[in-house]
Amino acid sequence: MSHKFKVRQMVRLAQPGFSDARAGGASIYEVIRLMPADQTGEVSYRIKSGAVERAVRESEIRGT
Repeated sequence: MSHKFKVRQMVRLAQPGFSDARAGGASIYEVIRLMPADQTGEVSYRIKSGAVERAVRESEIRGT
């Protein structure tokens, strides 16, 4: 499976969690690293917003 998003592309969480909803502007992240596929074959990304950095699967994010 190839990556849908590119490094430096801005993305949003598809379904923000409670803490993400409270953060407001933190719901927009920048893709900082493309990660390999997991056991299910789905690729992952490292995304960052301010000081918050996290790993997400491709199905968990969408373009802005």
